[in-house]
Amino acid sequence: MPGLLRGVARTAAVAGTATAVSNRVSRRQAGRWAQQDYEQQQQYAQQQPAPPAPAAPPPAAAPDDMTRKIEQLKQLGDLKAQGVLTDEEFERQKRLLLG
Repeated sequence: MPGLLRGVARTAAVAGTATAVSNRVSRRQAGRWAQQDYEQQQQYAQQQPAPPAPAAPPPAAAPDDMTRKIEQLKQLGDLKAQGVLTDEEFERQKRLLLG
């Protein structure tokens, strides 16, 4: 029986050592592959052109300008309704304002 236990113990020691070595090799390979992936990503990023700059937003003055024109048209309409402006004068001023 002592010979059998010695054989089992030896087998366990060999198997444990083999497992430890295998795990170490696997971790080392995984580290190398990760490093290669990182280097490839860096090279790819350097080769890519820079993204275009975002388009400039439309000028903020446009809504204010339209609001101002609408107010002026209302004033012209009021002047026409009061009889201060004739139809011809109203149309001419409207064309100047919108044109």
